[in-house]
Amino acid sequence: MFVQSKLTARQQQILWATVRHYIATAEPVGSKSLAQEYNLNVSPATIRNGMGALEKAGLLYQPYTSAGRVPSDSGYRIYVDRLMTPSDTLAKEVARLLREQLNFDSCSLEAVLRGAAQILSTLSGYISLITMPQTKTERLQHLQLVPMGSGKIMVVVVTHTYQTQSILMEIAPGVEDIGDDTEILEQELQILSNFLNHQLRGLALAELSTLDWTEIDQDFQQYSNFIEQLLKSLGDRHQTPEYTRIQVSGVSEVLRLPEFSQLQQVQTILHLLEDEQEQLWPLIFATPESSQQVNIRIGSENPLEPIRSCTLISAQYRQNSQPIGSVGILGPTRMVYENAIALVEATANYLSEALS
Repeated sequence: MFVQSKLTARQQQILWATVRHYIATAEPVGSKSLAQEYNLNVSPATIRNGMGALEKAGLLYQPYTSAGRVPSDSGYRIYVDRLMTPSDTLAKEVARLLREQLNFDSCSLEAVLRGAAQILSTLSGYISLITMPQTKTERLQHLQLVPMGSGKIMVVVVTHTYQTQSILMEIAPGVEDIGDDTEILEQELQILSNFLNHQLRGLALAELSTLDWTEIDQDFQQYSNFIEQLLKSLGDRHQTPEYTRIQVSGVSEVLRLPEFSQLQQVQTILHLLEDEQEQLWPLIFATPESSQQVNIRIGSENPLEPIRSCTLISAQYRQNSQPIGSVGILGPTRMVYENAIALVEATANYLSEALS
């Protein structure tokens, strides 16, 4: 991909104008159009030279001979990362509509998420995707350490939904000196179990591996390594997200767009949305690679063939800082990114606040 820092200020301006014009018209962009409609303060010839340089860099291309230019996936990527700002006005508007139209008190969560998806697709004009909350969000109700002999301890965990699971671990450092005195070992493990229940009850199991135990109670310092190992085992077991159903809305919205005029393409996307959601789900629930809250996959950045001509924008919604689901928008790469990104981020923020 072309490095944005290599673009001159004028080239960045021309790229910005080309992307904006193409998003608005769906027609290849010429230098005369940019000169007439954007205050670039340069001649059409200068704009044409700039567009030629951007084409050589792989940021624009000509769909056919003698046509104007169209942004490539790389061109959209630089536009999204460097040249645009999400719409604060639209973010406030979707937050207002969600507060006014969704009722967490009288409706089921499924109905609330379905309503949020409908609002999102109506405002964006694209397909909205909202995953149902994770089922792997169990919280610790009770924990018991049981001696098993041969240097082993069975950790029995009961969740808030009364599901039971167990882990077999090596005997705790600091306890092993007790030796073969089973009664004393049981007493020691009971004291440790009580301590852990007091500290951990009510916490999500997925959060346990990230807890900071640097200031552990002095009486239990000798077990710190064992506790750290135990919590990591419990937490790691619940880090892998589990597929949940996706609420889909707005398919009819995108059928009016020229990018979806071919029946075969529409059919492959509908098949993915209706029958192969488990393939799409990891892309929607993915954590952004950068520090940004929103994850943006443009065109060929999508690994699934049916949506390699689309852009997928998503953001996770959380419950008490724990990711439990995602909000997404799927549309053409010729997308109004300022609006779509703002809508996704604001909807995810609203759901996080409401669920927490």
